[in-house]
Amino acid sequence: MRFHHFAIEVKDLETSIGFYQKYLGLHEEGRLQFNKEDIVFLANHDFRIELISGGQKNVSQGVHICLEIDTVQEIINTFNQNGIIAAEGPYKLKNGWKTVFYEGPDNEVIEFLQVREKADH
Repeated sequence: MRFHHFAIEVKDLETSIGFYQKYLGLHEEGRLQFNKEDIVFLANHDFRIELISGGQKNVSQGVHICLEIDTVQEIINTFNQNGIIAAEGPYKLKNGWKTVFYEGPDNEVIEFLQVREKADH
């Protein structure tokens, strides 16, 4: 068994697609309609996010997604350059990991986690 995708319900599909393409470097893998919901898969290699839009006015997100990255500072710089401030953090955890949290377009929580120190070359 292996992980295939993480799904997020969104209010505005195009806004969410733009956000995940710009900040996570995902590309559109495919679109479909199922049970009156518009669905878009965004991917980067074996990682996928499924965006689901059924015209909901209020979307409640009770979970968060965590993405392992090389360096927390690079993601902070990217968001800061676009006027987006972290929802929480950055934090350095007792085990040495570094983490920072941002909100997506529908208040979904996206955690970025650095588990190794980046080597300076």
